[in-house]
Amino acid sequence: MKKIPITPAGYSKLKGELERLISVERPAVTQAIKEARAHGDLSENAEYHAAKEKQGFIEGRIQELQGKIALANVIDPSKLSMETVAFGARVKLTDTETGDEKIFSLVGSDEIDVKAGKISINSPVAKSLIGKAIGDIATVKTPARTIEFKVIEISFE
Repeated sequence: MKKIPITPAGYSKLKGELERLISVERPAVTQAIKEARAHGDLSENAEYHAAKEKQGFIEGRIQELQGKIALANVIDPSKLSMETVAFGARVKLTDTETGDEKIFSLVGSDEIDVKAGKISINSPVAKSLIGKAIGDIATVKTPARTIEFKVIEISFE
């Protein structure tokens, strides 16, 4: 199986969710099933069916998180060279045509938050930036136009 890059913060978030599901959510839904069973006829017991459905969701999410954690390749951006763009970099760019400035952080697929400027390392923009240094031009082809970004600043947090 291929390892998936993730920042320490993203890894910590996955571990935290897994721990909460195992120690809080799982016992709570088990108790809800037990209480619903005590109400008698299960075939018409909406509380029982809802609790069983929630249990299935929780168990599925636990397995999904365990798989992601097992495949995680935690990369600490603060230990990387700041000379070129790499995983975990925070990159300040200027659109060479419009002059618009953008700031992107290159993260793993489980950490994407476009509104916060966190883009996947596998996205077309990120792929065009990898290996670029300050002053370099990165070309990104989009359906509307080809965009050229000039790398202004690179930092690793």
